Amino acid sequence: MAMKIRLARGGSKKRPFYSIVATDSRMPRDGRFLEKLGIYNPLLAKDSEDRIRMNVERIQYWLGQGAQPTDRIARMLEAAGIQEKTVRNNPKAAVPGKRMAELAKKKAARAAETAAE
Repeated sequence: MAMKIRLARGGSKKRPFYSIVATDSRMPRDGRFLEKLGIYNPLLAKDSEDRIRMNVERIQYWLGQGAQPTDRIARMLEAAGIQEKTVRNNPKAAVPGKRMAELAKKKAARAAETAAE
């Protein structure tokens, strides 16, 4: 069974509130879970203590059992010092798309023309 530690959304429309849960990866996002491990309230200020509350012992237990945290949960665990920080790199994010590459070539050609004159 592939275990995940992830967020389950609660709260009303435009007022999100998340539970940090340990669940089988095949279950729906807000569906059945095995254990509630904490809460995350994104509406609170970033420096607020109540924004993220986690049961660290149980999270470490599930990580020891082979549960994989999602990207967002991994970032929260890194900030709390539970998990080592991993290097993230998305080299394609800095590469311009086709249209912008064409515009850049045209601009460089015009700049070369004016410099040659």
